[in-house]
Amino acid sequence: MFLLKNKVDILLNNNRGFKKKSKRKPWLLYSGVLLLAVLVIMVLGAPIITHYNVDDYNPDEALKRPCRGHLFGTDRFGRDIFTRVLYGGRITLAVSLIALGSVVTIGVVIGIISGYAGGFFDAIAMRVVDSLLAFPTIIIGIVIAGLFGPGLLNILIAVVSTWWVVFARLVRGIVLQVKVEPSVEAAKAVGAHTLTIIWKEIIPKVIGPVVVLATLELGSLIISISALSFLGLGAQPPSPEWGAMLSDGRSYFLDAPYLMFFPGLMIFLSVLSLILIGEGLRDVLDPEMKSVRKTIK
Repeated sequence: MFLLKNKVDILLNNNRGFKKKSKRKPWLLYSGVLLLAVLVIMVLGAPIITHYNVDDYNPDEALKRPCRGHLFGTDRFGRDIFTRVLYGGRITLAVSLIALGSVVTIGVVIGIISGYAGGFFDAIAMRVVDSLLAFPTIIIGIVIAGLFGPGLLNILIAVVSTWWVVFARLVRGIVLQVKVEPSVEAAKAVGAHTLTIIWKEIIPKVIGPVVVLATLELGSLIISISALSFLGLGAQPPSPEWGAMLSDGRSYFLDAPYLMFFPGLMIFLSVLSLILIGEGLRDVLDPEMKSVRKTIK
């Protein structure tokens, strides 16, 4: 949560107009999009790319090293790791996207209401945000798994219940800046409805930073969901979720390290692509960075 708080602080500082020279090049965004596109195509095209089924048991080929017939090798039951990694990406990415959509929606709504309305609601909301920032997601996941048992739905609840606070904090900070701008004051003076002011004046200013933060946080969500599954709190065998595959392969780490290497590689590449996209989007969407580039040119 400390790292999440730092990301929010950086985005808020950029939105306030702190000028910083960036050494990042446009290729960050393009390379990230290209890498993510390749991963998504592989995951969605799994039935075409591989002819194995995700649960094809073949004890005669158990723990077979990577070869032409099994690019990533096989596990202790003779199941093709390459196939399971591709299909497992569907689970990991789908759960991460659902979690992201939920936390963005909750965080943006609460942040706008808190920042625009202020008063008692703002005080209560910010105390809740401060409290949840102090609790790691894994701790919440352990508590929920202890109460309701392990499962993807339960870790989804654990992640959503804590992750929305970073978006609420970011959006509230932006709204506090925007609502005192002359355009908003003029809209109030002519009697514009509150929802109209929020829709036309505030939300456009919120979208850019939220998109950047959402892209960066999707990578963190993938890591957290995989970590919870690795600890046995999320997806359960024989589900080919990446974190569950890492957990399943740790007993054979010395004899068959590829059981953990390839699921871990997919997590790494997914997170790397999202980091590249997020950093690239921050440069593109930050108006201050645009003005700096124009001045240099």
